[in-house]
Amino acid sequence: MMDKIQIIGFGAGGHARVMIEILRLDIHYELVGLLDPRKEFLGKSLLGVPILGDDALLSELLKKGINHFFVGLGGTGNTNPRRKLYEMARFHTMLPVNAIHPSVIISPSVRVGMGFTAMANSVVNACATIGENVILNTGAIIEHDCVIGSHVHIATGARLASTVQVGDGAHIGAGATIRQCVIIGAGAIVGAGAVVVKDVQSGMVVVGVPARPLTKKDTVA
Repeated sequence: MMDKIQIIGFGAGGHARVMIEILRLDIHYELVGLLDPRKEFLGKSLLGVPILGDDALLSELLKKGINHFFVGLGGTGNTNPRRKLYEMARFHTMLPVNAIHPSVIISPSVRVGMGFTAMANSVVNACATIGENVILNTGAIIEHDCVIGSHVHIATGARLASTVQVGDGAHIGAGATIRQCVIIGAGAIVGAGAVVVKDVQSGMVVVGVPARPLTKKDTVA
């Protein structure tokens, strides 16, 4: 009988629920438990996966040989908390698993980094490159020759036309569209439903159709 890879998840929120259901579709994985600092979660479970406690348990789990993980924290706009969890786990020499739903279409010429999450009905087309710890949310599309940095979240239903570049830690909001050859800088945020037709500088927040820098009267998601 094949030994399964035992996995710990960091975080026990809504994103973790989706991750659990995707990972359970892979016969190679066994979900051991979740780590979450919220005391009210201790001793409870999420979709049948026990919430064991906070990150203080990590050294004990590593001693037991459990050294694979996923980040169960999503993020709406700010990708830094997710990045910190990922880098903390990597610092402890843990290995991230990829969680790819069976309905996802990924071209064989795509290069994918570690810790990639691709949710139901998402698509990655020819010769795209994806960094580490990237979320491609439900129904999102990355077209051919795009380059996606690490720790990026491409939210539900977003569309990236060909040859788009997205810098590390950027967030592309739900339903946003990025025109071909556009560059999205590191840490930038593209608001939900925005249509980006020109480059976005690092750290900038843009919203609207066509996308423009955020003002006080705007909202972003």
